[in-house]
Amino acid sequence: MSKVNKVVLAYSGGLDTSVIVKWLQENYNCEVVTFTADIGQGEEVEPARAKAEKLGVKQIFIEDLREEFARDFVFPMFRANTIYEGEYLLGTSIARPLIAKRLVEIANETGADAISHGATGKGNDQVRFELGAYALKPGIKVIAPWREWDLTSREKLLTYCDTHDIAVEKKKGKSPYSMDANLLHISYEGGILEDPWAEAEEDMWRWSVSPEAAPDQATYLELTYKNGDIVAIDGEALAPHEVIEKLNKIGGANGVGRLDIVENRYVGMKSRGCYETPGGTIMLRAHRAIESITLDKELAHLKDSLMPKYAELIYNGYWWSPERLALQKLIDESQQHVNGVVRVKLYKGNVVVAGRKSEDSLFDDRIATFEDDGGVYNQRDAEGFIKLNALRMRIAADKGRSMK
Repeated sequence: MSKVNKVVLAYSGGLDTSVIVKWLQENYNCEVVTFTADIGQGEEVEPARAKAEKLGVKQIFIEDLREEFARDFVFPMFRANTIYEGEYLLGTSIARPLIAKRLVEIANETGADAISHGATGKGNDQVRFELGAYALKPGIKVIAPWREWDLTSREKLLTYCDTHDIAVEKKKGKSPYSMDANLLHISYEGGILEDPWAEAEEDMWRWSVSPEAAPDQATYLELTYKNGDIVAIDGEALAPHEVIEKLNKIGGANGVGRLDIVENRYVGMKSRGCYETPGGTIMLRAHRAIESITLDKELAHLKDSLMPKYAELIYNGYWWSPERLALQKLIDESQQHVNGVVRVKLYKGNVVVAGRKSEDSLFDDRIATFEDDGGVYNQRDAEGFIKLNALRMRIAADKGRSMK
């Protein structure tokens, strides 16, 4: 192993990363700095400090990043109406570049020459963390214990804890699922979900009621947009992270945001996962609604054509790549006139757009009306438009080319 003096570890205080602290100290004979981020996972992060101190860690960083996460990562992503493979709202993916950024910044602040994470060698997160780190600090060394050690099961990790006197909670009735939560979503993998035919158990879900158990009365919300971002709910001005928190609560209470998919991981395997993204589900539906009246047709279609590539870049860990940054500039430019209010109705798992209005609306009721338009639109103009668009097909037909 190459010499490492100090390493910054993305530390949760759980079993895996507690083992990693001791493993790094033993195998690399280095000082470990821990970094714990509060990105809205809904659990207290401060206990990680005491756990790190017991492991001999001297420099401990615990930070509330909810505002930055929502403002600089989640909201820019939603301006693009981003979904991966037609369904996934990228809740886990979008959190990783922020964590990678802070790992590198803390490494710079503390003089560390390496960073480390607890992602396994099978998943996407190892790629996301490391691509981000290399983009921001090309010479940084990355230590990924799961690709080096032989502690390949929970039992082996617990045995390591016993041998090295590492205090970890051994909860009875522990969830059988591997879960990841942040301000935007919570994910579930493993357990019975490894069988794509098995239905997820109702008691697995934590953020939402089932649509069947949702209220019989619909909930209406009015979302105010400025430059493509929600800035108020029902007239109450809110910061980005407050918007997501409120929409999560209201959406979850109405059974909104559950998803069960089989996705294609970047490393090549298929993976079945379940997700709860109540606020994000509402945000996506409402943003498309406000764009429908404020965006030019060809600009909207261009955005839609670019979105799958943009989503793939985020999913695969290329948030800090030049191509993602370039796409973001185009997306942000497109949002200049995406202002107004969208009214949505939440009912038993559904998000229904009930109205949209904007001072920047391109919807012209004088032209769109089915009643007398007073001559604003000359219907005879359509004849030449149709003939010009049919020209290439008419020429081909004259040449005897089959259209079947």
